[in-house]
Amino acid sequence: MLKKYFRRLESIIALGQSLMTPKQFIFLSSVLIGVSCSLAVIVLKTFAHSVFSFATYINGILKLSFINSILPIIGIVLTVFVVKRVLNGSIEKGTSQILYAVAKKASIIPKKQMYAQIVTSSLTVGLGGSAGLESPIVITGAAFGSNFAQNFKLPYKDRTLLIGCGVAAGISAAFNAPIAGVLFAIEVLLVDVSISAFTPIMISAATGALVSAIVLDETILLSFKKQEAFNYHNIPFYVLLGIVTGFMAVYYARNFQKVEHYFSHLKVGPYRKALIGSSLLALLIFIFPTLFGEGYESIKTLSESDPGKLLDNTLFADFRDNQWVLLLFVGCTMMVKVFASGLTLGSGGNGGNFAPSLFLGSYLGYFFAKFISMIGLSKLPISNFTMVGMAGILSGLFHAPLTAIFLIAEITGGYSLMIPLMIVSSISFAISKRFEKYSLDVKGLAKKGHAFTSNKDSNILSTLDIDTIIQCDYLTVHPEENLSKLVDLISHSNQVVFAVVDNEKDLVGIVHFNDIREIIFNSYRVKYTLIKDVMKTPAATISSEDSMEIVMSKFEKSKSAFLPVLRNDKYFGFISKSIALEAYRTKLRSMTIE
Repeated sequence: MLKKYFRRLESIIALGQSLMTPKQFIFLSSVLIGVSCSLAVIVLKTFAHSVFSFATYINGILKLSFINSILPIIGIVLTVFVVKRVLNGSIEKGTSQILYAVAKKASIIPKKQMYAQIVTSSLTVGLGGSAGLESPIVITGAAFGSNFAQNFKLPYKDRTLLIGCGVAAGISAAFNAPIAGVLFAIEVLLVDVSISAFTPIMISAATGALVSAIVLDETILLSFKKQEAFNYHNIPFYVLLGIVTGFMAVYYARNFQKVEHYFSHLKVGPYRKALIGSSLLALLIFIFPTLFGEGYESIKTLSESDPGKLLDNTLFADFRDNQWVLLLFVGCTMMVKVFASGLTLGSGGNGGNFAPSLFLGSYLGYFFAKFISMIGLSKLPISNFTMVGMAGILSGLFHAPLTAIFLIAEITGGYSLMIPLMIVSSISFAISKRFEKYSLDVKGLAKKGHAFTSNKDSNILSTLDIDTIIQCDYLTVHPEENLSKLVDLISHSNQVVFAVVDNEKDLVGIVHFNDIREIIFNSYRVKYTLIKDVMKTPAATISSEDSMEIVMSKFEKSKSAFLPVLRNDKYFGFISKSIALEAYRTKLRSMTIE
């Protein structure tokens, strides 16, 4: 019945496509994708919030977080079961796969990502895994956009644009923050879009936010009402907070990867790995219950008038009115959050680092402001620093300062904190960028040689395949042959450069037509001059394993128009600089979203 309904809907959309211009159909598509993504957000957020409320209710009766500790074990084990039995044993995690799909797979994202992320992340995070739902939401939105475009046979540029629409709608619906959704899609994923491409992305983000705001209970969304006026006298402290959040972002990124690396090399079965990781996570949650799930409820509590509620139903409940104990609890929770998230994802759970970055930032901002106030150095607005700290960590961890600034501005219901948000986010980004070249999600791609950065040239070059521009049909000569052989080859081909190879196919030199132009018109010299006497050592050689960025760098340094290519240390062919540049220009045109 449901399948029949979708087929009918698909027929109606196809009819609309036939009656509309391509641009009009893109606008319609952006609305439909926005609605689809917001519905996925509603399902995930409602489920996660319901489980949290249930666990809080039970723990209120038991007076300790027993349920909080048990549920994540169940959730991670169930996630592993679904991955093995339903999803063919694997699932891609992190938003980096969207970048890879856009660059290397013509913006084709598998259909299973339309439901795989929702199912697995709801089990992991919904049942208390210490991770976020935003990354799975973003991947789901991108999958909606890609598969919608594939279904209606849209070209690469439109597929990529609709992926951006799905990403923007997902973030927008998750936080009711349409501007942040648009900026995240452009700043983190689609680094090269024209102004005209903003319109469908904005439409999709606005649609996602609208549907989410209408359907979702406001208490489920991360939002803040309490904030104090900005005081310019606190600027030095905001600068200091920016520095601290920058280094904390580096701390999180490096330790998260250490935990993931440890579990990826753990020589045990997936279920045993899940039990080991989730059991350690359960222990951390028992000691620090606020590590349960996304942690958004505790972020709200920190910004309110009674943050001591964080200690309710914990081992430290008797000290809920002791400010130093509360501060120590917040500080310890802040430091172990990275290990809780690493255990969640490394042991087989699915989720993202978006929510953990906000969690860590709020706790760090609170700790910073509260500590400064308690030692009497200055009376700081704690709620403001709690919120601004989130922008600092988000900016440093994802290298996305604009997204961080406008996300926090939107969820706080105004722009009164714009100046401190800009200060903290920019400083944190600069420090994190200094120590971590790539953002947390992109770092995995970089290790595999698929680095994507804000440098457009590097991004485009990284997507080019060197094998497509190597010319393997170039004629070669032997060093002991005389120039008459070379003259004969020149007269019967368009080549201007020849590789000189020995009997073992080793490259011993090259001969360029311009270097022998004067000789070839002298028949005596042609007959008695050997090729080895006129050949030159190439200014540089290219390995068939080199990236295109390395290839272009060698062309730039050598000032050569042709460079020989070696494969397994044997001569393989030539690359022409003009052909490489033409491939770059062609790719640039295909990747520019208009």
